[in-house]
Order: sequence, then structure tokens, then C-alpha cells
Amino acid sequence: MIPRVLVIAGSDSGGGAGIQADIKAVTMLGGHAMTAVTAITAQNTLGVEAVHPVPPDLVVRQMASVIGDLGADAVKLGMVGGADTVQAVAAELATGLYPSAIVFDPVMVATSGAILADARTIGAMDRLARLSTVVTPNLPELAVLCGRDALAGDDAVAAATDYAARVGAAVLVKGGHADGDTVVDRLVGPAGEIARWPNPRICTRQTHGTGCTLASGIAAGLAAGMGLPDAIGRAIAYVRACLAAAPGIGGGHGPMGHALGQVPYDVVQRRCRA
Repeated sequence: MIPRVLVIAGSDSGGGAGIQADIKAVTMLGGHAMTAVTAITAQNTLGVEAVHPVPPDLVVRQMASVIGDLGADAVKLGMVGGADTVQAVAAELATGLYPSAIVFDPVMVATSGAILADARTIGAMDRLARLSTVVTPNLPELAVLCGRDALAGDDAVAAATDYAARVGAAVLVKGGHADGDTVVDRLVGPAGEIARWPNPRICTRQTHGTGCTLASGIAAGLAAGMGLPDAIGRAIAYVRACLAAAPGIGGGHGPMGHALGQVPYDVVQRRCRA
């Protein structure tokens, strides 16, 4: 059976991130994507202009409708919404009807650095984290989860280790926001670092949706029966290929090339290794 991934996240009208990026990533990595939309947004490569939340009961109704017929092998959580929606989604996931493979991308910090979630919502996110296999924050998001102003390097690993022990889930500390020519992504558990993936930084503005794509790529791997480190490694390679194949559209942070454009895959791979 084709690997099935239920994505719970917001819609991006620009098609670069959110549900749209999730569907593309899962599809390109061999899975079938199903969705529970948490918010409708008006946005493009320049920013978000408006957000209309979907009521919590309708979010849960979408989840139940999917799981009751199609089933799922993994769940990906993205921009869930406010505290009430977070609690409703967590309660539904805890019913025992859903797979244990859950990837949680805690979307809460905008590209500008603005915090998108209030204190009540951030606190509620701990409940989702405790249900998850892996949490995938970038460095600003990890700092918010840990109650810190900023994190980098060994401090980030130490904070992620403490957080992993607190919620009982692995943490993928994404290194894209760190300085340097090498991006290091680290998988951390309650006992410390488990694995790391160092890669040359790809210098591009076409980075909209990288976090969504990575988390959905991991979920697609878990849905297919891959172990967590292998699923992460494949997802990172896919994101890098998407960055290298970005179409270069829009006036701001543009979308990546999820379908790898018209560039042969071996060429894309060589670009990623360059």
C-alpha cells in the first residue's frame, strides 16, 4: 500500500509553504498526502497579508473523516493555530486511532523574527510534542520552546537535550539560521546528540517552505517504514535538491522547485554537492 501521510497545517495561497508544500513533498517522495486545513491565508513571497483560522471542531472533523476511511501511516503537524485548536488536535490524536509516527514542525516564528504564537499556544504545544516522534524547530523556534532569548551551537544542543527529555520526543535542531558556510542539522534525544548532517550552505533567497517540506519529507519516510535517521537524511537531501531547482519566481523569498523543474535529477544532485 502507498505510504499515507495526514498533514495538519495551514494553507499558503502562494503555493510555496504550508499544505501546498506538504502535498508536493509527500507526493514527490512516493506517498499519498491527506489534509486537515487549520487556516486559510492570503500570502505571497513578500509576506502574509491575512489569516482566517478554521474552527477547531472542523479541523478535528477533517482529521476524523480521513482516518475513518483512508487511514494514515504518519502524521505531519505544521501551523496548527491557536491554543484551542492545538488542544483539540492533541485530544483527537490521543484517541488511539492515529499512527504513532508523528512529525511536529512547531511553526511560531516568522522570517522577520516576529513571534506568531502567544504564551498560551506555546504552552499547549508541549502536549503535541509529547505525542510526537520528532519535533523539528529551527533555532529561533527552539529558543521559544525552551524559554530562551536565543540559542546557537552547543547551547542549542544542550537546550534541545533538556527539551527532548521533558517531552519524551526526539528533536531535530535545524541549522539553517546559524552562521557559517556549513549548515549542520542535529538529531537530539534525551541523552544528547544522536546524529548530525553537515552540508554546504546553498545561498539563495528561494527558501519559502523549507521547514514544511523537510518535516513532510520526514513524515513520508516514516510512513514508508524508514527509521528516523534515514527518513531525516533523505528529507534533507530532497530539500537541498528543491533549493537547487527553485524556479526563481516572486519578488521576495520564493518557492522551491518541489518537482525539481526540468533539471535532470543527477544535475540537481551535483549542484547540491557543490
